[in-house]
Amino acid sequence: MPDHIDPPIIEKVENLRKALHRHNYRYYVLDDPEVSDAEYDRMMQTLIALEKAWPELASPDSPSQRVGAPPLDKFETVAHSIPMLSLDNGFVDSDLIDFDSRVKKILDTDNKIIYTAEPKMDGVAVEIVYANGRLSKASTRGDGVNGELITSNVKTIRSVPLLLQAGEGAKLPSLLEVRGEVFIGHKGFKRLNDERLRNNQALFANPRNAAAGSLRQLDSSVTAKRPLEIFLYGVGNVAPNVLESHWETLCFLKRLGLRVNPLVRPKIPIEAVLNYYRELDEKRNLLPYDIDGVVVKVDSLSIRKILGATSRNPRWAIAFKFKAIQETTRIKKITVQVGRTGAMTPVAQLQSVNIAGVMVRRATLHNEDEIERKDIRIGDTVLVQRAGDVIPEVVKVIKSQRTGAESKFSMPRCCPVCGSAIVREKAEAISRCINTSCPAQVKERIKHFASKGAFDIEGLGDKLVEQLVAKGLLFSYADIFSLDQNILQSLERMGPKSAENLKNSIENSKAITFRRLLYSLGIRHVGEHIAGILADRFENLERLYRATSETLKGIDGIGPVVAESVVNFFNHDENKNIIDRLIDCGLQITHDSPDREKMMVGKVFVLTGTLDSMTRSAARKLIETAGGKISASVSRQTDYLVVGKSPGSKVGRARDLNVEIIDEATFKALLSE
Repeated sequence: MPDHIDPPIIEKVENLRKALHRHNYRYYVLDDPEVSDAEYDRMMQTLIALEKAWPELASPDSPSQRVGAPPLDKFETVAHSIPMLSLDNGFVDSDLIDFDSRVKKILDTDNKIIYTAEPKMDGVAVEIVYANGRLSKASTRGDGVNGELITSNVKTIRSVPLLLQAGEGAKLPSLLEVRGEVFIGHKGFKRLNDERLRNNQALFANPRNAAAGSLRQLDSSVTAKRPLEIFLYGVGNVAPNVLESHWETLCFLKRLGLRVNPLVRPKIPIEAVLNYYRELDEKRNLLPYDIDGVVVKVDSLSIRKILGATSRNPRWAIAFKFKAIQETTRIKKITVQVGRTGAMTPVAQLQSVNIAGVMVRRATLHNEDEIERKDIRIGDTVLVQRAGDVIPEVVKVIKSQRTGAESKFSMPRCCPVCGSAIVREKAEAISRCINTSCPAQVKERIKHFASKGAFDIEGLGDKLVEQLVAKGLLFSYADIFSLDQNILQSLERMGPKSAENLKNSIENSKAITFRRLLYSLGIRHVGEHIAGILADRFENLERLYRATSETLKGIDGIGPVVAESVVNFFNHDENKNIIDRLIDCGLQITHDSPDREKMMVGKVFVLTGTLDSMTRSAARKLIETAGGKISASVSRQTDYLVVGKSPGSKVGRARDLNVEIIDEATFKALLSE
């Protein structure tokens, strides 16, 4: 603490912070306040006044920080050290019984499996990282592998502790990645919309949309005014990790002062899970928040490791959904979408219908067989359903409403975009355009290549990609790196500044991890999770080129379908040529390192001067990949100042604060250990 501040002032600030943290916990987590709202407000105002009078006493984990931080220009992207995979869904009892049977089959046992079940919150998943008991960063689930950094916004949620508490035998972990669901309760949602109505603002459609929108505010002072709540339901990395079961994990989180749903039903067999599901279904309308089902998890963490995961879902958990919300509408026409792999997907264009606060205008029809099975026709009156984030789908046709004017749909024989032949393999339900140069496929591959989980090229949005392909400026994703700035600025809705920003973003994207590079290539069946498995197994592209199907199938998590797809992709000369062109553009390919990520979690870096071997953006990506974070200014919270050529005044500030100063070579060595 600063020497020039009287000890009584420092002591008063520390005591106020401790008291306010305790009162936050009792009010928002235990629902058992010890002081009145007026007394709490007086304590908070006193603390804010003291911190304003003595700025040197500022602390990122002070309760006063919940009011919000300065607005951001954009959200940074951060990688989850362990992917936040989505859950497989079940809708009827047999789905749950089948799930239990699959678990037993993998384990080769007839013994009863013990599960822990909990309400499935209808909110927004987040990950919060605590380093030595202090909240260091928070992010959205994003695509499961990468999320958006929303630390300032999450800090405004009163039920999220800024400091963990070590009580009742709970020792503070040096690292805790905790995962939970942010939501808005019914009363808070009503208050929020009532206020917006008074201010002549557009109303939120439902609590989930309101929560999602609140978390993605660039100005966290706006988030601070929203009635956000949270329940924590699991962990990523924990150090040290001595946890043995899911129920033990939840109890551990609760002892640390984290909010856990009190309706969790621990350590029960599958028959009891079904009873629990029915109990919750009966009383869900009486709960103060929205739930859309039950999450069922194998309780034993050691058994979970044996079960593992597919490329998308853990095999040890399932979301058992309540009956989906349905509405009736009419199919105006059926169109066909062409995906990046040439897959042709029929889509029903609907008369707009409001389903649970969301206006639905389209619904997937999956494939020809599904249309035939349900006897879906253009002009039919149909029952449409949506459940949570699931894409709306047509459940059934209301045949009694038919007038005779309806017409049958036939899949086109030629691609509606390029006119090439359509092929349907015997073993597949999907028809495909076989022309890899089809503009629709090219556009979708480029969009995928530039997406957040891949090269993350800011400014290269869907409409610009479509314009560039239409004008013959892009024929493959390798062409992105040779786009001319003068031509870019002449395009519709582009100017000199936008073109310059896009070129800078393209240049900065060249610093990429091997995992993200593999994902960006758009190999069929290779999502981000599988890309991570391949990147961990193979050192470089040359070794992956030489991998046989048998070698790939021998890797845990890679099945025969994925293995064949990978081999076929790299056996295609056109794909190799495009990859060679990418490499020639000067990519800086790095490798993710789990150990390095753990080591750098919570470490704060500041850059000054010009680096020789990389841009500022590339350095930022290396830091974030390693689990650290970057700051614009040197403070007592700074761990490293990275010094390049022609550094500024930050060096003197770092020396004054005893911050470790490192050069570019040391920086690169530190992040490659």
